[in-house]
Amino acid sequence: MSTEIPDTVDAATVEEWSDDVDVVVIGFGIAGGSAAVSAAAEGAGVLVLEKAAAVGGTSAMAGGHFYLGGGTEVQKATGQDDTPEEMYKYLVAVTPDPDHEKIRAYCEDSVEHFNWLEALGFQFERTYYPGKVVVPPGTEGLSYTGNEKVWPFCEQAKPAPRGHSVPVPGELGGAALVTDLLFKRATELGVRFRYETGVTNLVVDADGAVVGVRWKHFGEIGHVKAKSVVIAAGGFAMNPEMVARYTPALGAKRRTKHHGEVEPYILGNPNDDGLGIRLGESAGGVAKNMDGLFITAAAYPPEILLTGVIVNKDGQRFVAEDSYHSRTSAFVLEQPEQRAYLIVDEEHLQMPEMPLIKFIDGWETIAEMEEALGIPAGNLAATLERYNANAAKGEDPDFHKQPEYLAPQDKGPWGAFDLSLGVAMYSGFTMGGLDVTIDGQVRREDGSVIPGLYAAGACASNIAQDGKGYASGVQLGEGSFFGRRAGGSAARAAKSG
Repeated sequence: MSTEIPDTVDAATVEEWSDDVDVVVIGFGIAGGSAAVSAAAEGAGVLVLEKAAAVGGTSAMAGGHFYLGGGTEVQKATGQDDTPEEMYKYLVAVTPDPDHEKIRAYCEDSVEHFNWLEALGFQFERTYYPGKVVVPPGTEGLSYTGNEKVWPFCEQAKPAPRGHSVPVPGELGGAALVTDLLFKRATELGVRFRYETGVTNLVVDADGAVVGVRWKHFGEIGHVKAKSVVIAAGGFAMNPEMVARYTPALGAKRRTKHHGEVEPYILGNPNDDGLGIRLGESAGGVAKNMDGLFITAAAYPPEILLTGVIVNKDGQRFVAEDSYHSRTSAFVLEQPEQRAYLIVDEEHLQMPEMPLIKFIDGWETIAEMEEALGIPAGNLAATLERYNANAAKGEDPDFHKQPEYLAPQDKGPWGAFDLSLGVAMYSGFTMGGLDVTIDGQVRREDGSVIPGLYAAGACASNIAQDGKGYASGVQLGEGSFFGRRAGGSAARAAKSG
């Protein structure tokens, strides 16, 4: 699979256009769907070119969390206080290099965006799930999906649950409900679709403005003339060469008993090949945060396991165990040999509800456990002794784990789970993408925008930047929010141009 940047097509050399439209949208996942609907609602003529045989993209595989807040109807109905300001403070705190303008807009307009999503034709259930889960077990509409209650963020912003789940039970596919409704709305608004039609190149004029695309449908090639082009073609998780270059952990092999080595489960569809990003670069755009990734192997539920300690191969703790799962996993990746273990005593030992982390064994003594795991003698014993003494007082001065997850691990025997990369069942996706303005305009190296070119979703860099600060629902939330802005902006530019 290629990492090459495709050539652009000189508009002067195009002899025939198959179509002449206001806005062409490349890809119809959550971002492309939101862009197409918003552009059409502004009165633009919109054509969607979709490489797959149906709409949905990677969004259709997602669990269906949207990160929304500031006082949504679900938050109000379930008695969860939140304000745009607290949401803003939290997102700024967890983001390595926050774009304050984008985060401010996302938070200030979050309630309006929530209403826009529901106006597509569904309702988030007005219920709250209080436990620490990856996805609520039923159709609960609200839960904590980030590090809002984790130190130091709980001191930097007032915690509130902001993970809004669409009313579809189960781990995957919930967001398909929303992309299906976007498709229905787009069709009602007169958006046209062409399937199994991939964009191969951007068409540019003598001034460097993007004025169309070259498409390929099996053996057929053609060109669409467009006043605005919105790239919403996904990330690059399915491109092994780009993964090896930018996010090698996503390509790490996992050892299994029966199948030799297998790669992590990548959350994506076959067309997440990075072409959208490379198309943007072909016209002069720049990509940023390309090493940003979400990779995780959740140790919970059950949350009782989080009363234990997570240690590296030297027997040292390195993260608050009550962190959101991708935060814990991001710290695992920074440990020596990317090895880590979750240690619990018999009183707190339960098997994970999802078999993502591997139970290794149980031991009668800590010394036997140290020897079996290859931890230097005495190290794990010292770590547990310190942790247990503090936990008995309801304290964790080292990592500030919340009191509800503190419990001495002093009732042997002790068990260990393997969280190491290459052993646990990690899964993930990429976060880097084209540098864009708040309205999705693709930027050049010097910060100027490329006329006629927009990007949104997983091929654009907006709010989500790394696994340490990620909250479930940010990608669907920002993909739909900034997709709307890109579509609206593209339509207005097309009509004024």
